[in-house]
Amino acid sequence: MTITAARDHSRATLTRRQDEVLGLSHALHADPELAYEEHRAARRITDLVERAGFDVTRGAYGLPTAFRATVGTGDLVVAICAEYDALPGIGHACGHNVNGSASVAAALALAPLADELGLTVALLGTPAEESGGGKVDMLRAGAFDDVAAAMMVHAAPQDAVGLTTLAISSLSVAYSGVPAHAAAMPHRGVNAADAMMIAQVAIAAHRQQMVPGAVVSGVVTSAGDAANVIPDHATATYDVRAGTSEELAELQARVRACFEAGALATGADLLLETVGNDYADLRQDLAMGRSYQAAAEALGRTVLANDPGLRGGSTDMGNVSHVVPTIHPSIGYDCGDTIMHHPDFTRYGTTPAADRAVLDGGLAMAWTAIDLATDPAQRDRLLARHAARTARN
Repeated sequence: MTITAARDHSRATLTRRQDEVLGLSHALHADPELAYEEHRAARRITDLVERAGFDVTRGAYGLPTAFRATVGTGDLVVAICAEYDALPGIGHACGHNVNGSASVAAALALAPLADELGLTVALLGTPAEESGGGKVDMLRAGAFDDVAAAMMVHAAPQDAVGLTTLAISSLSVAYSGVPAHAAAMPHRGVNAADAMMIAQVAIAAHRQQMVPGAVVSGVVTSAGDAANVIPDHATATYDVRAGTSEELAELQARVRACFEAGALATGADLLLETVGNDYADLRQDLAMGRSYQAAAEALGRTVLANDPGLRGGSTDMGNVSHVVPTIHPSIGYDCGDTIMHHPDFTRYGTTPAADRAVLDGGLAMAWTAIDLATDPAQRDRLLARHAARTARN
């Protein structure tokens, strides 16, 4: 089968199924679920692809809301990652209804072609991108062991390829002190709020020495209950970000020392825990990115050219990209003057432009997979890299 014929076939397949795909996107948007709790979302997706002939494993890799759905038996295994978790209070303000539905669209478009192209299409349901890092859990559990290439698209204000992201670690901070009357017996108290303040000042002082691009952000969630009582508790959550996983490890150690300084200075006890998985920086495969860009532009989209210097937030797809050749392009649609993680972004997630992003993103990924399967150089490169990784392990 020629590339042109394969592309035409995939487009026709998706056209027949576009009502199902867009209905899925709208259903996910109307029924947001948080990290590791996306039971209805996972069921909606798996029911749809199972009806389309995929072999489905629900509750895969030890995660109740993860799944693996495969079609085809080829030696080139392409994973298409579907995200579907939402944000607390603001629903799909990161557009995961678009992301996940575009991945479903790509898998459906490829399904009738998989065996002829020598592909195994693995649609992976990856929960908890917003908090926790389901892809990291799945990576450790072997979800990507047989995968030669991985891909997904992410909702955004504009189309782009080659974007990188920051490595991130999330921390939970809790100081425990001793309460006392703030006027009559302050000397008998141990001030947990002061411990938090000292840590924050230490972090602020360290910003001058941080590697360029590093970010430390946080919020104090409690710091006592009454002005006339020495606070015996103070809690916070913090995110630590850096350009690479190596830089993140160095910054983590310094930030931890800042929190320890608060405990040392005041005598408060410190409980400092990592929340979820650390996310690695995203390293996109440029050759795959060029294929995706060409496919998206063939669909009439304007794609910001490859630029590894472009930087987004953070994603657990970064961890996948350190192991498997990966692309994570953005798929854009009109969202006014807002951006992801803003409440206003949510209301743009089911517009005609967002629906077009679902279909175009899915078809561009399908066409990229067709390129990988039919271009001997691409296919051989990916299979050779997978063989080398398998041999090392």
